[in-house]
Amino acid sequence: MKSILKYLPCVILLVILGTSKPARAQKAGLTGADSAARVKAVEVKKLQDAVEAAPDNLEAHNAYIRKAGINNPALIIQYDKWMKQYPQKANIPFAIGEAFYSRELPQAKKYLLKVTEIAPTMARAWSMLSIDADRWGQDSLTSAYMKKASLADTTDAGYAYYYAATLEKIDPDLYKQKVLDVVKRFPGNERGAQGLYWLAERAIDTADKIRYFEQLHSLYPPKKSEWSKSGMESLWGIYITTNPEKALALANEVGDNQYWKPLRLITENIIAERALAANQDYKGAAALFAQVKLPGYPDISDFYSQEQAALQQKAGDIKVAYDILVKKLAKMPTESTMAVAKQYGKKLGKTSDEVKQDIQNIRNSAAVAAYPFELGLYSSEGKLGLKDLKGKVVLLTFWFPGCGPCRGEFPHFQKVIDKFKGKNVEYIGINVVPDQDAYVLPFMANTRFSFIPLRGNQDFASKAYGVTGEPENFLIDQNGKIMFRNFMIDEKKEHSLEMMISSLLEKGS
Repeated sequence: MKSILKYLPCVILLVILGTSKPARAQKAGLTGADSAARVKAVEVKKLQDAVEAAPDNLEAHNAYIRKAGINNPALIIQYDKWMKQYPQKANIPFAIGEAFYSRELPQAKKYLLKVTEIAPTMARAWSMLSIDADRWGQDSLTSAYMKKASLADTTDAGYAYYYAATLEKIDPDLYKQKVLDVVKRFPGNERGAQGLYWLAERAIDTADKIRYFEQLHSLYPPKKSEWSKSGMESLWGIYITTNPEKALALANEVGDNQYWKPLRLITENIIAERALAANQDYKGAAALFAQVKLPGYPDISDFYSQEQAALQQKAGDIKVAYDILVKKLAKMPTESTMAVAKQYGKKLGKTSDEVKQDIQNIRNSAAVAAYPFELGLYSSEGKLGLKDLKGKVVLLTFWFPGCGPCRGEFPHFQKVIDKFKGKNVEYIGINVVPDQDAYVLPFMANTRFSFIPLRGNQDFASKAYGVTGEPENFLIDQNGKIMFRNFMIDEKKEHSLEMMISSLLEKGS
């Protein structure tokens, strides 16, 4: 009461001096906001009436959902009401289910399952359920749902191919058979090209890779097929290391855009460099090879480094050759390049351990401190911070459940991490999409991946770690320094990750 009395003269004075103008301004602001809300309410009601006039009209549903807003609780109440009112109209749950699905939100599952109860032959709903099941980490359901989609519409190459793709982890031999079946059943269709592309990309044996890529080239001309065009880039990457003349022929055939011009120039330089080297003009060959600029894709960095080092060694400069290889190994180690580096190191009087130390010294000079995060756990109300991981090597990945490349990379990470059980290695995954939190714990339980999921967001990932897209991965040493970044791991690079982690464990021992 004393405080009110204290300011009462001021209040009276304001009234005397006149507060009508500010009061009117405030009232006008409120009226403007209220007016906008009323206009939106009228528009939403108009679109709602349009749905009720034609409950099967998906365009009407989509317009209503967009205007009402997917996060509007009233929207869910309305759709639950309509589903009770029209229990046999599949487009009602499909409309809201598709809206959640397209935003990769876990609420989609409930409505899409309702669709399949009403209309069990609706292939699109089964297909969406399959992709949603993948976000939950349910491999068997992912496959079962896509199989239902492919059976519901046997004329659709997409459903046939994506069903085949779900078998890759379950039955690899059947997966290959089903992909080749799509190629036969749907000649010229891009899904067949997509299937051959992935058969080639994931083949371990180089001969198998070439066979699938050449089949892709034959059946799907790269100037007409985007998947084939991408596949020819990978095939060029194989040819350049095994048969540069074939690489040049491929570059001349496909190379009618800005991407292929550098590949053609690289190929021409390598052929010319080898001609000089054949005449023992190693210095000239090395100078010519130095003009080669590595493409971003495909990754031919091992071949490039070894070829460049071999020319320097033949020209008589083993130290330069050695330095080329240890710089490459500092960024991404591979067994083949390490073997050559040790050979050159031996000629320089270096032991194997000294070669490893030279590589580690380069890494140490480029290392930077990792951002000292402290983020919420999904398994409890607690938090986990980088400080809690001191003394451990940390494999850190930024991901989200809707990220297909993230889910594709996890099995390769897991194979490597399993080799370090009992060692001081921690595997952390920061989810950057909080709207997908409901997927996280079921995904972990269903897949049995061992990483510790933490709560993050894209703003944190971008500002703290410079993440521009997921997945993005980091290896942090025992002292909290980033030693490796900007790498992705597939079946061909699992051993590289193993070497990276081992090098940090050796460093800390």
